[in-house]
Amino acid sequence: MSDTKQPDDKTLTLGGRKTLSLRRTVESGTVRQNFPRGRSKPVLVEKKKRRTIVGGEAEAQAPEPAPVQEAPKPKPERAPAPKPAPAEAARGGVVLRTLTNEEKDARALALAEAKVREEEERRVAESEAKRRAVEEERLKKEREEAEKRQLEEDERRKAEEAAREQAEQEEAKRAPEAAAAPAAAPASAAPAAASAAPTREARAAEEAAEAAKAKRKVAEQKPVRRGEERRRGRLTISNALDENERSRSMAAMRRRREREKRAAGPRELGEKIAREVVLPETITIQELANRMAERAVDVIKLLMQQGQMLKINDVIDADTAEIIATEMGHTVKRVSEADVEEGLYGADDDPADLKPRPPVVTIMGHVDHGKTSLLDAIREANVVSGEAGGITQHIGAYQAKAPDGQVITFIDTPGHEAFTSMRARGAKVTDLVVLVVAADDGVMPQTVEAINHARAAEVPIIVAINKIDKPEADPSRVRNDLLRQDIVVESMGGDTLEVEVSALKHLNLEKLLEAIQLQAEVLELTANPDRPAEGIVIEAKLDKGRGPVATVLVQRGTLNVGDILVCGAEPGKVRALVDDHGRSIQSAGPATPVEVLGLDGTPEAGDRFAVVDSDARAREISDYRQRKKRERLQARGGGAKTSLEQMMSQLKEQGRAEFPLVLKADVQGSSEAIVAALDKLGTDEVGARVLSSGVGGITESDVTLAAASNAVILAFNVRANRQAREAAERDGVEIRYYNVIYHLVDDVKAAMSGLLSPTLREEMLGNAEILEVFNISKVGKVAGCRVTDGVVQRGASVRLIRDDVVIHEGKLSTLKRFKDEVREVRAGQECGMAFENYQDMRQGDVIECYNVEEIQRTL
Repeated sequence: MSDTKQPDDKTLTLGGRKTLSLRRTVESGTVRQNFPRGRSKPVLVEKKKRRTIVGGEAEAQAPEPAPVQEAPKPKPERAPAPKPAPAEAARGGVVLRTLTNEEKDARALALAEAKVREEEERRVAESEAKRRAVEEERLKKEREEAEKRQLEEDERRKAEEAAREQAEQEEAKRAPEAAAAPAAAPASAAPAAASAAPTREARAAEEAAEAAKAKRKVAEQKPVRRGEERRRGRLTISNALDENERSRSMAAMRRRREREKRAAGPRELGEKIAREVVLPETITIQELANRMAERAVDVIKLLMQQGQMLKINDVIDADTAEIIATEMGHTVKRVSEADVEEGLYGADDDPADLKPRPPVVTIMGHVDHGKTSLLDAIREANVVSGEAGGITQHIGAYQAKAPDGQVITFIDTPGHEAFTSMRARGAKVTDLVVLVVAADDGVMPQTVEAINHARAAEVPIIVAINKIDKPEADPSRVRNDLLRQDIVVESMGGDTLEVEVSALKHLNLEKLLEAIQLQAEVLELTANPDRPAEGIVIEAKLDKGRGPVATVLVQRGTLNVGDILVCGAEPGKVRALVDDHGRSIQSAGPATPVEVLGLDGTPEAGDRFAVVDSDARAREISDYRQRKKRERLQARGGGAKTSLEQMMSQLKEQGRAEFPLVLKADVQGSSEAIVAALDKLGTDEVGARVLSSGVGGITESDVTLAAASNAVILAFNVRANRQAREAAERDGVEIRYYNVIYHLVDDVKAAMSGLLSPTLREEMLGNAEILEVFNISKVGKVAGCRVTDGVVQRGASVRLIRDDVVIHEGKLSTLKRFKDEVREVRAGQECGMAFENYQDMRQGDVIECYNVEEIQRTL
């Protein structure tokens, strides 16, 4: 079928076939399609033309090709095309329509983008052409240089060949002459040497030429290879860095040198270095090999020869390690584990660095002679009111100012006979001792003991004759009693200062302070504050809210917040420092008492402390000391927690009756004093055995230990928590509470000796919790409470407990329900309580109600 070009001829003929051709009826363009959230992308759009057949035939529409784009933009509705004019329809011509605005915009956008694309392609083509031109120029230069080097190499090789041929010809000429005259060796030696020298020189020159030729050949191959790679593909990082031609590694070069040395001949071994090996008590095989600079395999071989099959991480003793080190030609230096403490306490200070410091004064004397009252009068404080039974049972450290403003550090010690170790500790850290003797009582046993402690510590004594305001006071009796102890006061011609004072009336307190200052000036007390701090632990306790708290006395240096220290066997970092007035401070200088917070555990009273440079060193020293402490406990049998059967079998073997006890106290010093007092009570037939002693409230572990050993728990100024009380009731363990030390000692003594005389015993009634504290005019503070268990009765004795520590004991002055005074309040009810002569109540405190009755005890 063919289409004729005559417009009037409408017939189709088969003759004269012509190739059918279709004009392009699809135009393509690019538009930008918008999506939600501001996204867009370019989309290829194809637009088809409408084709009309001349002669009024039906219009043939070409098939629509498949769309190229993935998600074409929806086209707007196209306006209806205008109808062709009648004249044009009659002529049968092609009707052209007018483009819409959207089509015009799309066409303009497509043309603009095509123009930009053509410009970009042109710019890329130009840059690529420039790059190719530069690369061709570089390759051309490299080829020219390679050809030039090749020519030079050929000329040099020709010259060498000519020189070698000339040398061979000369050698051939001289050979007959040398064979004809063998006897004339001296005469012909010189020409032979002359001929041999050019031969060796020629051979060396030939070898050098061959090496240079090989290097140039490699250098010539590199540009060719690079050019092939560029022609083979585009420029990449691998091609640019030329990974295939990187240099040899250091290990490969080292192996090559080793092969050359082995090929040259046997390597001469140097002399073995003998080292000094430091050996602790135990060491691993790996560490021993490292210290000797030997292979661990060699050490294991030696051990195998001795019949020991060990691995590299096994531990050997110092004797075995010394044998191994000696066998391998080293010397040995033995050290002890105690060497970890070397350098912990610094050497003596330079006299140029010493500065004056406050004196440390210890108040010592017999019980109830007014030591704490005298110190309270000096400090204008009321410490004695907080002590149970009116006696001091803790060692305390305070600071006071003299009339001239000089600071004096005071250490208060208990006077009861059970606190011998506390008094000894106080005398050990002091500069001078103030011996308090009551004018109405005279020298007593603990006074004599205090004198002996002061003499043992070699510190001066100042005698304070207290209670001179009493009618029965007799200071002359005190002076005469002191003469029996070889103490001669100044009024009797001696050199010991004496002051008659009255703590109650504040008499002659300034004279006592002047005497202390005078004695301190004679001693010329100095210390170096510009060094790490060192000192001694005066007292330690376990506080529920603050953790382990240690009262320390800084002896030299300055203790700062953030320092890392070792306190006995306990390491720690100083989190806070609290002075004797309860204020937080940042540093404490020499002769300053301060509470330290941040220790890992509760140290023992009397332990020394020192600041170290790192936490690792503190841990190392602490581990060593704790290990030694466990070994000492195991050696004397105090560290083993035996069962009841084992303990009874041991007692039968020993033939001695013992009372097992578990002791918990409020501070470390009290626990130490009670243990010492109980040890003194023992005889050959009977004694008390303290299974465990510690500070803080009674816990379930204490009850478990007491139940396993059939022991009694003694609580001194502490209480058991709720879980411990329930466990004690369940296991039938008796918990005895005390707040005065001689009550505890007398109770244990009576039980041990069989003197079961009637004694006062507490009967628990109930507990109440303070919910709120109200301040009522003309009445004072009233605590709003809820009874948690038992019953609270009016007239019964009460005890105020805060954080498992007894704060106050007394009686109730008021017990009300709403506005009515009641006799008792039972569990679950709320009430109001007020104490007699006590106002320091806080929300959350526990009120313990009990009756004191007299009962008969039996074993």
